[in-house]
Amino acid sequence: MSTTQSIKQRFGIIGTSPLLDRALDTAARVANSELTVLITGESGVGKENFSKIIHALSARKHNQFIAVNCGAIPAGTINSELFGHEKGAFTGAVNDRKGYFETANQGTIFLDEISELPTDTQAYLLRVLESGEFIRVGSSKVERTDVRVVAATNVDLEERVRKGKFREDLYYRLNTVPIRIPALKDRREDINLLFRKFAMDMAERYHTDPVRLDEQARQLLENYRWPGNVRELKNVAEQISVLSESRLLTGAELVEFVPNIAKRNLPVPAEFGSQNGEGFQEREILYKFLFEMKSDLNDLKNLVFELVRQNDLTMPDSSTYRGLKTPAFPVSSSFRQQDFENAEPFFAPHNDDQHDSYKPVIIEKHDKDFHKAEVVEASLNLFDMEKDLIVKALRKHGNRRKEAAADLGISERTLYRKIKEYELD
Repeated sequence: MSTTQSIKQRFGIIGTSPLLDRALDTAARVANSELTVLITGESGVGKENFSKIIHALSARKHNQFIAVNCGAIPAGTINSELFGHEKGAFTGAVNDRKGYFETANQGTIFLDEISELPTDTQAYLLRVLESGEFIRVGSSKVERTDVRVVAATNVDLEERVRKGKFREDLYYRLNTVPIRIPALKDRREDINLLFRKFAMDMAERYHTDPVRLDEQARQLLENYRWPGNVRELKNVAEQISVLSESRLLTGAELVEFVPNIAKRNLPVPAEFGSQNGEGFQEREILYKFLFEMKSDLNDLKNLVFELVRQNDLTMPDSSTYRGLKTPAFPVSSSFRQQDFENAEPFFAPHNDDQHDSYKPVIIEKHDKDFHKAEVVEASLNLFDMEKDLIVKALRKHGNRRKEAAADLGISERTLYRKIKEYELD
């Protein structure tokens, strides 16, 4: 069994990331088996290179290796491309033709973008994986093939299975051995190494000095999220090697070649950008709740300030009570903002011979300010409640029936009838 380091040297793999080492180790371990492999990872991470490593380390290495991009073949011809066709099977089929599975017999076939397969093709592929049998388009004869299948995808196949866009049985048949290739943003320690490798390759090709980066440019390079992964990094290195007049690139010069490299891409919840508008509605509800909460807090502060003003109390020191900072809303003219800022504490020190403590300010009330009260259970009679509401509405609006009716949510004609009914004239 080849070691991870020897695999890197043999196939020119650059990187020291533990995630990359783990993926390479899995590929090396599964290579000599006949198990189906599913390689996952973002676009541009090198999934096809891993399929070639698996083939080269397997017992099928001397037989044919075919890479097929399933997303690049039209749905109407993909069955013919994969399984072949008979002469006259469809318009343009002037001769018999072998498909990829028949051509790659005893070898390895790499199916990239496996998620793009049409539903009927998925059924044919499942049969090949389970029994090695297939039928050419336009034929009734069952053919057999012995092919090692390595599939790859940059989307979540489980999600597509849940949506009914990918066969569940085919997914589990393909996912016998999963290999996850890390994205470049998950192996930032390898970004500078890869850039230097690509720059050296360009220098050797054009017989020039390789481009180097200063510290600021290197930090920009490593902090960028690289949505195109290794493929994008290679394109940037080649572009700079050709266009840059300076062989030592600064951060400012790097930004000129790659304007987006200085931007910070913060994560955004997917539902906020959803096309069905649910995220927008949720955001609007959240904003409305925050505005209402702010209004309630302002009302509460106004109430406190008014109570302080009416009872001749003093406000606490704002440096001690940060929560009672100067309000951002208007208060009554008799209670000025500077009074609030320069106010004394609620509890002023009381100096006498015996005590040196704080006493609360107590507002004394005379007996005449209080009245005896009797707790009476409110009537639950609908007739009485309706009559009481009408009386209150008329009193509130000075017996103006139109305004009272609007406040009650009824028509003026209905209110007039109720007044007659309850004898309120």
